[in-house]
Amino acid sequence: MTGVGPPEALAFRHLMARWPTGVAVVTAREAGRDHGLTVNALLSLTLAPPTILVSLSVDADTTPIVERSGRFAASFLSAAQRPISERFARTLPSAEKFRDLALDRSPGGLALLPGAVGRLECRVREVRPGGDHRIVLGEVEWIDLPPDGTPLVFHRSGYAAEDGPDRLRLPPPRSA
Repeated sequence: MTGVGPPEALAFRHLMARWPTGVAVVTAREAGRDHGLTVNALLSLTLAPPTILVSLSVDADTTPIVERSGRFAASFLSAAQRPISERFARTLPSAEKFRDLALDRSPGGLALLPGAVGRLECRVREVRPGGDHRIVLGEVEWIDLPPDGTPLVFHRSGYAAEDGPDRLRLPPPRSA
């Protein structure tokens, strides 16, 4: 599948599956209700001021809440939190995503997941269109560094599995 020229959508998807990413749940709050979704397109953008970039699907119910409220939080999931990642990746009503989950709150009142390897709260600095996503720049206003743990990693369209302390086993390659 080598070639030169514009990528077809499926080939591009296969290529990007080769790039391992961390997994986070982004949350926002509006009218006393929590909203959230799983993301793997989140990265550190600048250190001064501390800023992250997160890509949110235009179809996700959480995206307009982030835009309207001007705030969001992110919980960087641990390897043990795969079921939470899968729950927040599904198209479910917000109340279902949060049902029976223990939550902490950021200083701004946003939902945070206990057991995450890191958590933060951001103020939205800028939102830009990005195809079928919205590119959100968030200035980090608060961080939480729980005891270090093994992160949840997504690679080859699957999750890496814990393979002992501080070791992950990547999913096997899939045939195209």
